[in-house]
Amino acid sequence: MSLDADPGIQAEHRLLQRSAELTGFPLLGSAEWPQATVMPDGLPLSFLARSRILPLGMSEGALRVACPVPLDLAALDALRQFVGVPVQVLLAPRSGIDAKLAELVKGESQGVEATGIFAANDLNDENEQALDDSLEALRAIAEDAPVVRLVNALIARAAEARASDIHFEIFQGRFRVRFRIDGVLHDVESPPLRMFLPVISHLKLRARMNIAERRLPQDGRAKVLLQNREIDMRVSTIPIVHGESMVIRLLDQAPGLLQIEALGIDEKGLRIVQGAIAQPHGMILVTGPTGSGKTTTLYAALTRINDSRTKIITIEDPVEYQIDGINQMQVKPQIDLNFANALRSIVRQDPDVIMVGEIRDRETAEIAIQSSLTGHLVFSTLHTNDSFSAAHRLLEMGVEGYLIASSVL
Repeated sequence: MSLDADPGIQAEHRLLQRSAELTGFPLLGSAEWPQATVMPDGLPLSFLARSRILPLGMSEGALRVACPVPLDLAALDALRQFVGVPVQVLLAPRSGIDAKLAELVKGESQGVEATGIFAANDLNDENEQALDDSLEALRAIAEDAPVVRLVNALIARAAEARASDIHFEIFQGRFRVRFRIDGVLHDVESPPLRMFLPVISHLKLRARMNIAERRLPQDGRAKVLLQNREIDMRVSTIPIVHGESMVIRLLDQAPGLLQIEALGIDEKGLRIVQGAIAQPHGMILVTGPTGSGKTTTLYAALTRINDSRTKIITIEDPVEYQIDGINQMQVKPQIDLNFANALRSIVRQDPDVIMVGEIRDRETAEIAIQSSLTGHLVFSTLHTNDSFSAAHRLLEMGVEGYLIASSVL
């Protein structure tokens, strides 16, 4: 089959060449188009036609197939699972593949048998159903050793760089990985585009998420052990135009990271912080943009004052670090256990110190301030870019100015 038949095919060929450069998949040469149609044993033709996958034959233990762009990665995963051998993808014009598949469909309707790659076998509903649902194929590819090694290497590299988050994103023709370090996103060397689905599927499996669901946002959690350091991972996905965006929040459980002196605060600032957390009552607010270390700072402060003479209770969403000797509560909005309701309850637990993960509304702010004015030391965070904006944010929530002045240390 000639790729130079008309200008339309020539334009399609140029698109394929560009796609081959971006994905790393080779082009199907003009002389490689099959003269006789080949079919794996029992493979439903409807699956091939729907997925636009044209089998070419076996070569060095792998099944060679021709596919147009964009690739149907889930279908290729299902095919690999079905045939039980590696699948080698070659890019080819959609028009040529459609023509060959049309010949297959026509031959089937006329009772013409295609050449079998393996042995001849009748099609059955069980095979068709197995391909329609590629969940098992996704699981198989997600658990392949190269995928596991790649994911572990990325997590280890992020942890070594002290990254707070890992971003996995897919765009037209590329797979991008970024680390958030000290509040700033940095591009890192990204894997090939074809690794996106396996990487995302593997991480979903680790976080006990639904690997087949790509239409709705999902959240999950997982743990990883790196050089005797336990790291919690909070995993979040959202659907985007080209697939899914995944963000992993890394929470290093190593106790050595929870010391105030390790936070990078200068000597003068350190004295101010140490003086504030030594107060018997009042409110301490930690502010800053996402990934700047607000929660880490709070935990460092709590660790410093955690002793047998002090009862500390926290309300968090979720509990990020577990600290021995501190009573930690996780909010559960689905049963109406929000920050405000939880805060009302814990003040009756005779706490000396209260930590509220975040002040999000007026009700929570007022209860927290009232607690700080009645003999409790209260810690919390606000999503503002700097400390000067904290008072303004509380005023916007409707908190009276005199209460802010009386409570915030």
